[in-house]
Amino acid sequence: MATVNVGTIDAYVVSSDGAALQVLAMQRAEDTRCPGAWEIVHGRIEPGEEPEEAALREVGEETGLAVRRLYNVNVQPFYLHRTRSVELSVGFVAFVDAGAEPVLGPEHVRCEWLSVARAMETLYWPRERSGLLEAVQLFSSGAALEGEDVLRIR
Repeated sequence: MATVNVGTIDAYVVSSDGAALQVLAMQRAEDTRCPGAWEIVHGRIEPGEEPEEAALREVGEETGLAVRRLYNVNVQPFYLHRTRSVELSVGFVAFVDAGAEPVLGPEHVRCEWLSVARAMETLYWPRERSGLLEAVQLFSSGAALEGEDVLRIR
């Protein structure tokens, strides 16, 4: 029987120059799952780790970037048929310094800072695109405004 598991995170790594959000998209390496796909930061939550801790760790591992501000934004479900598990992926927005240069881990071969419109065209997974729309609605000004007190983690 299928189980439900809060087991992964999604992190929209973004920067803002004060005018518009830029979204980091990374292309997966050929020797990984979904070779060639453009994605945001994904990762598993390790045993004993809270989702926000996993988000910070995964952003560091996959991009080498320091997160200046972290917000929770959504939860997205998906099904893993191999483990018969409905995974709940906790989504975060991770703000980094404008102009920051990522250092990619071995899962990715290249990355690009994209406008929101270009990211919507580039990202492979539909749930990434829908989550990005939510993030843009909340953070288009560069902060959560009225929701800052409930969405900001650090």
